[in-house]
Amino acid sequence: MAAAPVWSVDPRTGKQREQVAVEATAQEVDATVRAAHEARASLADRAVRSAFLRTAADQLEAAKDGLVETADAETALGPVRLTGELARTCYQLRAFADIVDEGAFLDVIINHPDATATPPIPDLRRYKVPLGVVAVYSASNFPFAFSVAGGDTASALAAGCPVVVKAHPDHPALSELVAKVLRRAATAHGIPAGVVGLVHGFEAGVELVKHPLVSAAGFTGSVRGGRALFDAAAARPTPIPFHGELGSLNPVVITEAAAAERAEAIGTGLAGSMTLGVGQFCVKPGIVFAPAGAAGDRLVKSLTDAVSDTDAGVLLDHRMRDNFIAGVAERAELPEVESPVTPGAGSQHTVSPGFLTVAAEKLAAEGAYDLLLEECFGPVTVVARYEDESELRGVLSRLPGNLTATVHVSSEEADGEGRGAEILAELTPLAGRVLVNGWPTGVAVAPAQHHGGPYPATTSTSTSVGGTAIERWMRPVAYQGVPEALLPVELRDENALGLPRRFNGRLER
Repeated sequence: MAAAPVWSVDPRTGKQREQVAVEATAQEVDATVRAAHEARASLADRAVRSAFLRTAADQLEAAKDGLVETADAETALGPVRLTGELARTCYQLRAFADIVDEGAFLDVIINHPDATATPPIPDLRRYKVPLGVVAVYSASNFPFAFSVAGGDTASALAAGCPVVVKAHPDHPALSELVAKVLRRAATAHGIPAGVVGLVHGFEAGVELVKHPLVSAAGFTGSVRGGRALFDAAAARPTPIPFHGELGSLNPVVITEAAAAERAEAIGTGLAGSMTLGVGQFCVKPGIVFAPAGAAGDRLVKSLTDAVSDTDAGVLLDHRMRDNFIAGVAERAELPEVESPVTPGAGSQHTVSPGFLTVAAEKLAAEGAYDLLLEECFGPVTVVARYEDESELRGVLSRLPGNLTATVHVSSEEADGEGRGAEILAELTPLAGRVLVNGWPTGVAVAPAQHHGGPYPATTSTSTSVGGTAIERWMRPVAYQGVPEALLPVELRDENALGLPRRFNGRLER
């Protein structure tokens, strides 16, 4: 593996800014993984690792100005968006610190012997332990929240797992800065700096998922790249869990009654959601089912007006810009596909938002129109006009798995009248998060959040956002007939750590 220079690039101009690092060789990947592996024991104390997470949040906030400036230079996402994203990242770190302190994530269960049961129950004690080194693959569109200090890293460290991050090529300078902050926070608590490793380069990412000391991986990116890494993780002599977020259409269904009730508001809301962040959100609504009648026409008119008033924007890099322009052109060339607002190139470095319309019946059977059922990254959506409920159901049955699915219903349907509940039931198998009368952009970091979905949205049933994301990096172990003195302290009767647990069938808090 030849070591090539890694450059920071300005997406507003396409010009290289500075050389940040060099791509890691196979030997450097090996050394980085081994350093992380050797740091495992330093995370064993829950109090130490929760303090580490809080210090990391504090130090990221202290370095905010420089981090946001660097992030904006590499992503063109703007200081306001990036400042908010950094705040979310720090919140995640502190939220996982709270989870570590609480201890419920260990899932402690204790059963004393019961000779009267059939069959008899021996002394059994169960909890969860960390898997080991976790490989984290950064996302392009969230340089803080899904990158070096993002949710995968925070949840893995909270679980007691060291991490090695494969930096995204769109923000290498920021990745280096954030990694340094995390390492400083680690050493402040006596944790080796190697607990957070960082490597650059495509080949380094492949070497990372194959390394025998890597025990799990988290990925956010494209279907093509994620599937290649998923297959590599499964093909190892010892396969490992691969928690990948790959792609999502995020369908939206608008009932005829909802369109009749508030077509203009729905059209305006859709425009804001599909163009937010220049359409560079994994939960952007990529296909919208609207009725074919007069109410649907009003909705399309409202959407046309709102999207026409939206400025062109800069995508994260020129490769994405080229793919967006080619992708929307290919879709627009399909017969009977119309472009009320034509998406595509803006200036030399920008793209203009737009949307396409098509009769839903074109999507009901396999063929050339399947292209419209594939994600197109950027500020574009497809509005499929349906004639009746059976036509809508037929197309919904063909959709792949998604992160989100949304239905807009009328006030009467929200009260249980009409098909609102039926459509909700039809959408539930398609996605990990189902919304009513809202928009999917914006993923709250909350205990009840689920950011995942059926393949290809994700490759597992887990979430990458919210407290339960920690479960990806742990496995259960049961101890049978082990003398009290030999048990881990978490599993002893006295509960010296005050952990929530289930003790002989009774929940103790």
